[in-house]
Amino acid sequence: MGKDKLRKFAENETFTCLVQPDNETMLAGDHPLKGHWNSEIFHNSNPIVLELGCGKGEYTIALAQRNPDINYIGVDIKGARLWKGAKFATEHNMPNVAFLRTRIDFIKAIFGENEVSEIWVTFADPQPKRPNKRLTSPIFLDRYRTFMKHDGIVNLKTDSLLLHEYTVEVANGQGLEIIEQNADIYGTGRVTEDDILNVKTFYEQQFLAQGKPITYMAFRLNK
Repeated sequence: MGKDKLRKFAENETFTCLVQPDNETMLAGDHPLKGHWNSEIFHNSNPIVLELGCGKGEYTIALAQRNPDINYIGVDIKGARLWKGAKFATEHNMPNVAFLRTRIDFIKAIFGENEVSEIWVTFADPQPKRPNKRLTSPIFLDRYRTFMKHDGIVNLKTDSLLLHEYTVEVANGQGLEIIEQNADIYGTGRVTEDDILNVKTFYEQQFLAQGKPITYMAFRLNK
């Protein structure tokens, strides 16, 4: 492991906004934070929004900056990536931002019933050959139902037309209300300068440079 990664991992241990449970704890049962994020981490009763597969946390940070009365948690397994978002939130004193380092497969163990109001999935791996691993598959939607409020919103922003169309099919198949769907948010003029969809992550900038259209959809996840 390179020295830079070791330095980031060491600094991650100092960030109070970064929660890093080990796999054994997550597999053993409910994490102590389950159902207590508002009281133990944010110290308020504001709504909680997750960004799944948040990478360096660009969307988590941008959302939190625009909505100080909402709490945001970025979730990813890569500690070196999370370091950037956690460092920014710490240095800029952002009390409505937290990060969680864990596999999304374990997410039911750390969030309690009705604890989360909204989810963002931004540029997740489309898993072309393993549909059950897609973060919008029925398996994952059922996991989210265990901790999301009824009719909580799921947002998907991706360069993958495969994942976009698959998610539309899943939502329609489950009779979920699709709030919006757009297969090319920039090409259609959907995104305005001040729109939160105009926040471009590191990966999105790469995809745009390759000429890939960026898609977006949002739907309500009922119980």
